[in-house]
Amino acid sequence: MIFTFAMSAASVASAASTNDVRRFEGETMGTAWSVNAVLPEGVDGRAIERGIQSEVDRVVAQMSTYEPESDLSRFNRAPAGTWQTLPPEFFTVLRYALSLAKESNGAYDPTVGPLVNLWGFGPDKHPHEAPDAAAIAAARSRVGWSKIELDEANRRAFQPGGIYVDLSSVAKGFGVDQVARFLDRSGIRDYLVEVGGELRAHGRKPDGSPWHVGIERPGAAAGAVDNPDEVQRVVSLTGKAIATSGDYRHFFASGGKFFSHHIDPRTGYPVAHRVASVSIIADDCMHADPLGTTMTVLGPEEGMAYAKRHGIAVLFIVYGEDGRFEERMSPAFREMSKP
Repeated sequence: MIFTFAMSAASVASAASTNDVRRFEGETMGTAWSVNAVLPEGVDGRAIERGIQSEVDRVVAQMSTYEPESDLSRFNRAPAGTWQTLPPEFFTVLRYALSLAKESNGAYDPTVGPLVNLWGFGPDKHPHEAPDAAAIAAARSRVGWSKIELDEANRRAFQPGGIYVDLSSVAKGFGVDQVARFLDRSGIRDYLVEVGGELRAHGRKPDGSPWHVGIERPGAAAGAVDNPDEVQRVVSLTGKAIATSGDYRHFFASGGKFFSHHIDPRTGYPVAHRVASVSIIADDCMHADPLGTTMTVLGPEEGMAYAKRHGIAVLFIVYGEDGRFEERMSPAFREMSKP
């Protein structure tokens, strides 16, 4: 679940002329997308809108676990011991997801799908209740990023049998990047792209100021993004992307306990530490998106150590001992979020 958002239309529009910034909107991946862009003279706005929708539709067609005929769903159903040829975009995303899984020693794992589904957070909806240890052990036997082999030369992936890949933690970010690349190809140099609250910006607004985005305060009321009291922090994006993940809207209670939708692939259980949300700033959204999941699983201490080793710009918002929220940011985040 993502909790970063573009500031209101009044914030992203030029102070001199609100007509200089065109806003486009649509739906994708069970959420909404929006683009604020400064269109050069002669650019057809309707063609831009169609092009944006086409880009996000292609990501869904390739990488959605909710679409039974997507390339990803077909891979997950493929017979054991078979090599599957993948579309270029799907292969790119899977390759990065597997590299992050290796780098994080499995704290991030794109094969976590069986556990996500078991806990009721996947496409197969069922009443939320904590599964028993035997069911968790059975699902964990199907999880393991190292079981997937890649054939770079032929753009293929090996399905060993029973592996269920879930790219929901990275595909949305990749979709943001695909839209940004389309805008670049279309000659648009100043824009802010958002898909489900994950954003990437390029250039500036017509008045020369940067694009501003807000990081939602954990626990904020849904839809109250225009209320300054619901904003934890505002950052300026220039040639960067930001993605935020949190646990305060996507969870369930069972047996007197609360269970987050963030599953630790190494244990099979939802994370149990005090992280309320994690925000990542990176060069592109494909990298920012899954790093938020990785940091959430690692937790504030281990995650911050990992971030410092790798120069990751991360902001943790954690539940303090007194019930108040506390911010912990890496040096890279502090530097990147300067006005």
